Amino acid sequence: MYGMIGKLVAAPGKRDQIIQILGDATVSMPGCLSYVIAKDATDENTIWVTEVWDTQESHDASLKLPRVQKSVADARPLITAFERVAVTAPVRGL
Repeated sequence: MYGMIGKLVAAPGKRDQIIQILGDATVSMPGCLSYVIAKDATDENTIWVTEVWDTQESHDASLKLPRVQKSVADARPLITAFERVAVTAPVRGL
């Protein structure tokens, strides 16, 4: 399995809009076992995205889906920073 934890920082007041864009784009992605979008509990502009995929190839293929490419284009102007915090190798979960 392949996992990734990402941190996005939204422009002030744009966090909920980014969450909506990401949520709309991330339905029915082949190979995606989990895609969790979370608000940071202490920073009103930060979003955490935790992903689990069957393979890295499935993750990479998802970036070529038209709806994902559109969401990236729509969200990019609203994001002030993006960081790939960790790449993981999930071994268990619910």
